[in-house]
Amino acid sequence: MAMFVHLTSAANAQRIRRSGIRAASRGQGSVRGVYCFPVLPSYTLTHQWLRELARFGSRGGLVAVHVRLDDDQHVLVGRYTDRTRDAQSTVPAAEAVRRIAALDDPRGWEVFVPRAIRPREVHRIRTAPQAVGWRYWPDAHGVRPCTCFGCRVRGEYGARRLRERLPHPLDGPPPPAEVLLARVAAAGDPGDPAMLREALHWFGMRRRGPLAQLTRLAAHPDLGVRKDLVWAVARWSTPGVADLLDGLADDLHPDVREAVEAFRESQ
Repeated sequence: MAMFVHLTSAANAQRIRRSGIRAASRGQGSVRGVYCFPVLPSYTLTHQWLRELARFGSRGGLVAVHVRLDDDQHVLVGRYTDRTRDAQSTVPAAEAVRRIAALDDPRGWEVFVPRAIRPREVHRIRTAPQAVGWRYWPDAHGVRPCTCFGCRVRGEYGARRLRERLPHPLDGPPPPAEVLLARVAAAGDPGDPAMLREALHWFGMRRRGPLAQLTRLAAHPDLGVRKDLVWAVARWSTPGVADLLDGLADDLHPDVREAVEAFRESQ
């Protein structure tokens, strides 16, 4: 029998004891199943995913669920970066343990069981220290973190202080709304497209904004301004956004209409 560890929120412990582990994750090829890692002699390597998973929140911390699988149970094995390239290999569970144990550096490797884990396969559930393993990627320690809009995680612990300490030249933190509105006013009427698009870039990083002062830009003669207006306000929770998007959905230019359609399809 091959032994693996699955890390999950402590709030799931009672349900797992009763019903096993649900196939709630998606692996290579969008197959549903359960991620886990072999139990190795090194405690740190066995629980290497703990800090990375903790970044995304857990109720009561994380616990380690030890799972016993038949040696001939087929699983997917590979590095986490292999999922997107469909490069993970399908092998028996015993072979997955052998492959990972033989690696000089197994950090970032994972095993995916393409089904739910049955209650009888759960060997034990125990608490685990919450400060073991790597974050972001295995060799991230000592590397300056990226604070761009695509890399940062909203609501992550310390994220605001990190953005203030290491501001990204293009992605913030954004200037206050009053400063941005002053730039919009300084752009003139109908307004310099370059100045307006820069202001809309920063407005797009906010969760709410002064919609009434920007509505006039829906009739701006520059195509780029109207498209940027769509992406700047589309995710705002400010009342009136839906009405503004309805108007932009009837824009004369197809690029603006497609921008509205693309946002709505992504929701």
